Amino acid sequence: MLASTEPKYSYNFTWLGRPVIQYPQDIVAVQELIWSIQPDLIIETGIAHGGSLIFSASMLELNAACGGPQDAEVLGLDIDIREHNREAIESHPMFKRISMIQGSSIDSQVVDLVHQKATSKERILVCLDSNHTHDHVLAELEAYAPLVTPGSYCVVFDTIIEDLPGDMFPDRPWGPGNNPKTAVWEYIKTHPEFEIDQSVQDKLLITVAPDGYLKRLC
Repeated sequence: MLASTEPKYSYNFTWLGRPVIQYPQDIVAVQELIWSIQPDLIIETGIAHGGSLIFSASMLELNAACGGPQDAEVLGLDIDIREHNREAIESHPMFKRISMIQGSSIDSQVVDLVHQKATSKERILVCLDSNHTHDHVLAELEAYAPLVTPGSYCVVFDTIIEDLPGDMFPDRPWGPGNNPKTAVWEYIKTHPEFEIDQSVQDKLLITVAPDGYLKRLC
């Protein structure tokens, strides 16, 4: 994993024309989840170039073509949606299934808007991929994991930070001991309705989200 992280391997890929900034293995894993869950709402924190939003929207479009939810949609949150990225997302054919909110994912007003969006939905999948500090991810888990429906998942990306050398992120506020994985470990201590689905990472072998595929049991 270290050998692929140093040259920024995840930046090599696009999805339907937009940079997706994910490992192909995790893209396939999330595709499997979307197909099995058939969500009518996917909530994503962290938009960047929009590739992940386009990916999720395209999967929902395929689900709909195969008889799945016809009105399924993706909601993306980001503290700073840069204008050129917004324009590219809004001009994409898959934008018909996408909506976006600009603001901190842990701001109470943003959280309220997301919860309002979720009220009419039956099956919800959540993906967390914004600020990677322990406190921020834990706050996101407290805010959005309760929206995950039983049998669905909250996927917490970049938990791999815990397993990488501390000097790999000199310009970032996160690192070993302060990252998404430590937030996951703390969250599941008091939320037995979730478990880490080890089977996902076991079959992927290479993933940015070890211990990050959280399945809601009840």
